[in-house]
Amino acid sequence: MKEYSHELVERLKAQQDVTNINGIKIVIKNSPEESREGYMDPRELAIMSNHWAARKEAGKDKSREVTPEQSLEAMRDGMGFPNRNLNMVEIHTKYECINFDGNEVGLWRYYTRKSRRKPGKPCFIYLHGGGWVGGSIYTVENPCKLIAELADAVVFNIDYSLAPEKKYPNGFNDCFNAVKHIYEHAEDYGIDRRKIGLGGDSAGGNLTAAVAQKDRDSGLHMLSLQVLIYPCVTFIHTGISGYRWKLEDYVISEEQREIIEPCLSIGRPSEESNKPGMGNLYFNDISEAESPYASPMLTGNLKGLPRALCVGAEFDGLRIQTEHYGRLLEAASVPVKIIRYKGVIHAFIDRLGFVPQAEDLCIEIADALKEMQ
Repeated sequence: MKEYSHELVERLKAQQDVTNINGIKIVIKNSPEESREGYMDPRELAIMSNHWAARKEAGKDKSREVTPEQSLEAMRDGMGFPNRNLNMVEIHTKYECINFDGNEVGLWRYYTRKSRRKPGKPCFIYLHGGGWVGGSIYTVENPCKLIAELADAVVFNIDYSLAPEKKYPNGFNDCFNAVKHIYEHAEDYGIDRRKIGLGGDSAGGNLTAAVAQKDRDSGLHMLSLQVLIYPCVTFIHTGISGYRWKLEDYVISEEQREIIEPCLSIGRPSEESNKPGMGNLYFNDISEAESPYASPMLTGNLKGLPRALCVGAEFDGLRIQTEHYGRLLEAASVPVKIIRYKGVIHAFIDRLGFVPQAEDLCIEIADALKEMQ
């Protein structure tokens, strides 16, 4: 059961605006319960206030040193949010493990029981976030199941290899190979291979953009849709025409600045402009970050990519990347829809059932899947 009324989801649709920002149309989804500029959605604020309070309390314990292994484990444990199942119909879940080049990759798939024998369904392949080092298919299982119901689609959830145990390009190759496997076995899964969409959040958005580029570069053209949910599309923050991260681009109320500004850390360039952050764990060598399959925004050619849905959160440090990449896609004649959800922060889809924006995003993805030709 969700923690809000469905009326709030309806308000998100009714209160949205289309605004021209830096020469591109962006759909602004206004917070249904907070109209003031620079303020967080009250439901998001309540979650984050509890989060920071708990974090400060935990930080008081200085009694023991933490090893790098323990630090990685703690970081992984802290990812995700215990969201809710919003399905109104029975969803079947199947699992298989495929070996790709020595990596065991889990493929979870979800579909409604009523469509079990219905062939030619649309397909959506989801790549979870987690900074390439963590995250879990379980965190996004409820969003995947809801999308399967809303779009009457087969939705896959890919358990790809993580760094630092398996560094780049292991996870990227796993995701590409999983898409290729699903495409080649479309009839077995009851899907229409002309209607395959790929999407993911954060690191999963990075992998989605990279796989879409490799799909085009290989000449396979397996994908009809890419859904980029607050993606990290570059580790490099200099030398990209028209791209610049500026704190001034965020309207932040002074009353909530202490909570909001730390939420911008993901995607915010460090003092060393090209320091790759999480990339130290992801890459074998930092020079790998310069590959378009690692930093998709660095490619010189975005033509011929599948239609895109680019989704950003107002108080997310990756929002500027997200919208700039959408601008580049449009300039390359790729059909694109850019959405900015006001009042929320990074990883809000994880909070399905707690914030209405997560449910609305699942509806947007389902609608995009229905529109695949």
